[in-house]
Amino acid sequence: MIDLLTIFVLAVFVGFEVVSKVSTILHTPLMSGANAIHGVILVGAILITGSAESTLELVLGLLAVFLATVNVVGGFVVTDRMLEMFRK
Repeated sequence: MIDLLTIFVLAVFVGFEVVSKVSTILHTPLMSGANAIHGVILVGAILITGSAESTLELVLGLLAVFLATVNVVGGFVVTDRMLEMFRK
């Protein structure tokens, strides 16, 4: 358990450092490109929720599906707004 917590904390720090070093101009395309990754996370959350055996697993799985869905939809909204800037 401590190993997984250590990996999670290190991933948070590395992710924060990587994203904070990205220039402001690239944040929107970066979010757009991350939609594919979040789509995979959404599929994984759905698969894990489908095989839940306890109430806690089901609740956490549904929360993961909800948050991943919000993230994917938000990313597509931002991408649409970004592409709207290039239309005449």
